[in-house]
Amino acid sequence: MHPAPSVIFFTVSSGLGFGLLAWLGTGNPAVNGLSAFVMYFLGYGFAVGGLLSSVFHLANKKNAIKAFSQWRTSWLSREAVLSVITLLTVAPYAIGRIFFDTTLETLGLIGSALCVVTVLSTSMIYAQLKTVPRWNNGFTPLLFVLYMISGGALFTDRVGIAVYLLIALGILQVLAWRDGDNRTVNNKTDMGTATGLGRIGKVRQYEPPHTGQNYLLKEMAYQVARKHVLKLRLIAFVAAFLLPILALMAFADTPSFGAPMALVFHLLGVLASRWLFFAEARHAVANYYGR
Repeated sequence: MHPAPSVIFFTVSSGLGFGLLAWLGTGNPAVNGLSAFVMYFLGYGFAVGGLLSSVFHLANKKNAIKAFSQWRTSWLSREAVLSVITLLTVAPYAIGRIFFDTTLETLGLIGSALCVVTVLSTSMIYAQLKTVPRWNNGFTPLLFVLYMISGGALFTDRVGIAVYLLIALGILQVLAWRDGDNRTVNNKTDMGTATGLGRIGKVRQYEPPHTGQNYLLKEMAYQVARKHVLKLRLIAFVAAFLLPILALMAFADTPSFGAPMALVFHLLGVLASRWLFFAEARHAVANYYGR
């Protein structure tokens, strides 16, 4: 799939924003006043900024409003609706912490749960696609949610739990890459199944459907060299997991310095990992073109 910058930024930024809001909703850290304002400003900024960036992937930006109308059948629409509900639910809790030094514990926990459900619905946009074997598995929602929780933990200086989350996330990411490779190699779809002619013999391409690139080839049949994939996986693993863990351990006595450093490393690694998430995905339609 084509790794559009707008979609990459959308998934990374909104995940980080909702992760921060989810941790704040648990009351830990127990911020109030100006510090609460800064934290919630950042949380809403990342979440809303990410959601708005997804609009730039649309050919007609006016169609964005239609994302709210198909919530019965579309995970994208459910994500849009849940995003609004979540942000509205978190707002009274945030106002209480900022202006009144009041903790509405129940509302905060509900908001935290909604943050997780919102990111889960984002992941299901991709996990439900049977036409993309690399996405159509349990690793996709687990990774999205764990990336969200880990980023939020780093953002709120939850050093102890962040280390364990990063270790678990690193292991899960490696397993997901391995599972995706196996699904691609063992994929039983080919030009015969794509055209429906496989039952009468081996199907080969006499001529390409057209002489130039089209939308399907650009968006659904994006190709990246294997050597580049391995390099980017190494970069993603080192930046997203190894360097943050080392930074947290090296500056264990000064978490206010170690956690931001770890967060920067982690975000760079997540961007590389999310680029691979889209670039490595092969849509079944590519078989029709012999890809």
